[in-house]
Formats: sequence, structure tokens, C-alpha cells
Amino acid sequence: MSQNQYIKPRAWTKKRGKDLLVDLFFYGLLLAISMTCLLPFVHIFAKSISQEAYVIANKIFLIPKGINFNAYKKVFQDASIVRSLYVSVIVTAAFTAIGTFLTISSAYALSRVQLKGRKFMTFLIMFTMYFTAGTIPDYLLMNNLNMLDTWWCMILPLSFAAYNFLIMKNNFKASIPDSLIESALIDGASHFKILSHIVVPLSKPIIATISLFYAVGRWNAYSDALFYIKQRVDLRPLQLKLYYLVVAASESFKAEGGTAVGQITNPEVLKASCIIFATLPIICIYPFVQRYFVQGTMIGAVKG
Repeated sequence: MSQNQYIKPRAWTKKRGKDLLVDLFFYGLLLAISMTCLLPFVHIFAKSISQEAYVIANKIFLIPKGINFNAYKKVFQDASIVRSLYVSVIVTAAFTAIGTFLTISSAYALSRVQLKGRKFMTFLIMFTMYFTAGTIPDYLLMNNLNMLDTWWCMILPLSFAAYNFLIMKNNFKASIPDSLIESALIDGASHFKILSHIVVPLSKPIIATISLFYAVGRWNAYSDALFYIKQRVDLRPLQLKLYYLVVAASESFKAEGGTAVGQITNPEVLKASCIIFATLPIICIYPFVQRYFVQGTMIGAVKG
């Protein structure tokens, strides 16, 4: 048996040991990053089910003390919570569907080199990322369009995001070969058919990502409803309803001198329970979308 046959296993073992150390380092780093994301949520949940006296004394970190669900009971005692949850679900679903459709169609059109004026149109879209009209012009526009106190004032504005468009456009350019589009055109396919039968199926991961961006952004928003929903109280989304609930609890707590623990829910405890309640729907949806994130941006291949 030659000398090289004895050296190779040692070299392989040494290299394997280095790889193991590198893997342990990155696993530890990812674990630390994950904990920084998870710990705030655990802290908020611990506050939401802890006795108010411990929360006021600032003694809650990760483990709840004096466990009770009074804050959650107060949230569900309000009958309008169910209605506001329904409004948020409908608005988020419509907003996500419209935003995703507009983003896909515009990104596909402006990613084609053959389209004349595409650079100028892309510039106009990107211009909106840095310069906006402002709150007062937006309110006047909603008023002139008779969209105040309607569903559409929470759905149509901001239903197209320039940042999402840029991500989608770059993905189409990098992931969808021009030869595939040209082959489909030669075979007589229309651009609508190419978009629906080729581009969309090959872009499921990025479409799922963009849809989640739209859904999370819309679900967490409440400022537009605060500005545009005045008379139609039944159109208040969940986030705005929880905001008013926390404000009312804060005023009641201050009126009692901040000492009526157990009778009037402490605003910090109520705020924590509202955060958990408003976050749960997104947490439940995320696992169904996550599988697309681990796939490649191309789920098919170009056949020669």
C-alpha cells in the first residue's frame, strides 16, 4: 500500500473537520438571528397573559407571571371585533389580488425589450418610490372620487407598489429566457396566453413572495382607514378597531388614576394582547406560502 493512500484519509479528515466548524459557526449565527426575531414575540405574549401588577412593575421578560386571560376576554367582549376582522380579511384579499395582478402584468410588459418606451414608463413608476403627493392631496383625491367611507378607499390606493414591480420585473428578465417567449410567439401564442401559461407557472416563488408583501403590508395598515373612514364605523378594519380599543382603555385607566388593577385592563397588557391577536392570521397563512420560498425561481426548464 503506497504512502499516498495513508495521507488522503488524514487530509480528508482535516478538511471534514474544517467544514464542520464552518457549519457550526453558521448554524450558531442563524440560531442567534432567529432568537432575536422570536424573543420579542415571546415577550409580548408573556405580557399579554400576565397579571397586570407584574406588568406595571416591569417584571415580565419571557416567562409570564400570574397567568390570566383578562386582556383577551376584553378584546372578545367587543362584538364589533368580529366585524372588523371580516373587513380586514376582505380588504386584504382584494388588495393582494389587485396588487399582484397589476404587478405581474406591468412587470411582464416592461421586461420585454421589444416594447417601445419601456424605459420611460419604468422611470415614471420608479419616480413614485421617492416622490409622493402627500396626505392632504390624497385625501382631496379620495373626496373628489367619492371614495370616502367606502371599501375602495382601503383597496385601490397603494395597490401597486413600485418596489414590488422592480423585483418582479428583474425576476422576469433574469429567469424567463427570451428564447422561450419567442418560441411561444412563433407557435401562435398571444402575450396573454404566454403570461398565464408560461410566465406565471414558472414564477410561482416570486409571485408568492410579492403576494405576501402586499398581504402583510395591507393587514398591518390602519392610517388610511383612520383618514378616510369617518361615518361608516362598520368599515373599520381590525387594526383600527384595536387601536381605538387601546386608546379607550388608556383613557379609562388614566381616569381611575392607574390604580384599578383587575377592574380596568392595563393598557400595556391590552396592547400586547391586541398585537398577538392581530398577528395570528398572518402567522397561520405563512406556512402555506413558505414552501415556495425554498424553491428556485424556475420550476421548469427550457427544452432545446
